[in-house]
Amino acid sequence: MTFSARVPALYFPGSFSLKKTGVFLGGWLLTIVLVKILSFRPNLDAPDFSNANFKVLGLNMPSNLAFAGERVPQNDYEIKESLEKEFFANKTWKNSSLALFSRAQKWFPLIEPILKQEKVPDDFKYVAVIESHLSNVISPMGAGGFWQLMPSTARNYGLTVNEQVDERYDVEKSTRVACRHFKDAYAYFHNWTLSAAAYNVGIGGIQNALKKQNTNNYYDLLLNRETGSFIYRILAYKTLLSNPEHFGVKNRVRKSGTFPAFKTVKVDSSITHLHAFAKHLNTNVIILKTFNPWLIGEKLDNPEKKIYTFKIPKNKNVDLSVYFSDVFPQAAAKDTSLRNTVTDSLKIRKDTLKKTDARHKPKDAHN
Repeated sequence: MTFSARVPALYFPGSFSLKKTGVFLGGWLLTIVLVKILSFRPNLDAPDFSNANFKVLGLNMPSNLAFAGERVPQNDYEIKESLEKEFFANKTWKNSSLALFSRAQKWFPLIEPILKQEKVPDDFKYVAVIESHLSNVISPMGAGGFWQLMPSTARNYGLTVNEQVDERYDVEKSTRVACRHFKDAYAYFHNWTLSAAAYNVGIGGIQNALKKQNTNNYYDLLLNRETGSFIYRILAYKTLLSNPEHFGVKNRVRKSGTFPAFKTVKVDSSITHLHAFAKHLNTNVIILKTFNPWLIGEKLDNPEKKIYTFKIPKNKNVDLSVYFSDVFPQAAAKDTSLRNTVTDSLKIRKDTLKKTDARHKPKDAHN
């Protein structure tokens, strides 16, 4: 005998209303998504990392590169090859990316307002990056400072360069001189890319190359190795430093902080002994020269009564290590006694630091 049973259908009074609610919510969400899509406006100035054929640090190279608002043509094989070389083969900028980003955080806020005041495009700050890595280095040819000015060029633009004073190491003054050079070049070429290249080889050098090769475009020129890669190297550093999160740099760099508050002291007379002068200002020679790196001698002869402005940090316990290696990189590396004195002094309070003044003179700072 077979038994069968009929299972009664389950009935939920609210089932119909739940279905209606689900349909309503689904339609509402779909409407929001469509509105978002239709209202999206891409940032055309943001780097486009969609070019998967070129990778730097394991990530894509931007396909919409520009320098000072002037687009970089990338539909030419030789240009792509030059870009690829700087982004891939140049290991220096990759290995130093953390240090560079830390320095950029510190020095760009000082350089950027000057570029703006001088009406020079902001991208020119990257010239200082490739010239000196934002430090007062001295080249074998004698160029010095953040902007690697030759003594004769600095003097022609009004800076003082002698055995006691070298204003190429004054970041603010040298930045203004660099701006004047950029603007002088722009007056000739009416092109910022060519003006940047002229900073490397000279206005005359670019003029001759343009004339001989019958072109007015940097990217069409055959130049020496250094000048030929100059703009491409700028673009590599610009891409790295303006997109740190993309390259995984920002989160790995400790915040370098901003410059301390200063009091300024103006002097129009000679200073016969810097140690006595520093003591009079309630500081010491190490601090005096760290924040006034243009002062390279042990005294200051001033028969012409020129006005010199000294910066003295208001905070007596300022951390010199944040600035010293940038403003005196070669002195710190070569003068062991000076380096040890500064390093030891950073571990103790300022009143003790006064007792350990070093005889500081950057040995390589010369005419």
